[in-house]
Amino acid sequence: MNRLFPIFTLAAIAIAISSCYEVDPTIANIQVYRVDEVGEKIPVAGCDVRLYALGSLDEDFVGEPRFDTTQTTSEEGFVSFNFSDMYVGGQAGFAVLDIEATKGSLYGSGLIKIEEMITNEEEVIVE
Repeated sequence: MNRLFPIFTLAAIAIAISSCYEVDPTIANIQVYRVDEVGEKIPVAGCDVRLYALGSLDEDFVGEPRFDTTQTTSEEGFVSFNFSDMYVGGQAGFAVLDIEATKGSLYGSGLIKIEEMITNEEEVIVE
C-alpha cells in the first residue's frame, strides 16, 4: 500500500493541473479604410462589417451558415468580434470567414483566417 500512495498522489496532481487549463480569447479585429486621392488610408466610421461562412456548397444544396454576424465600426474604423464561446478545445483550426464591409455606396471584401485562442487582425479597403 505504501508504494501506491505516491502513484495516487501524482495522478491526483496531474488531474488537478489539467483541469485548470485556461482558454484564451479567440478574437477577430477588422480595420476598415478608404484610400484618398494621395493614397493615404482613412478610417471609415459607421461601416457595417459582416463576417460569415457558408456551410457545405454543392450544386443542389447550400448549407446553413455556421457564422454570420455583423457589427458597425467605431470612429477609428475598427470593429472586434469575439468567437471565444464557439471555440471547442482540441479542435484543429477554427474558421476562415468572408468579410463584407459596406457604408452607403462604399464596399469592400476580404477573408480572415481565425486561429483559436489568439487575436486575429485584417484590414479591408472600401471603394
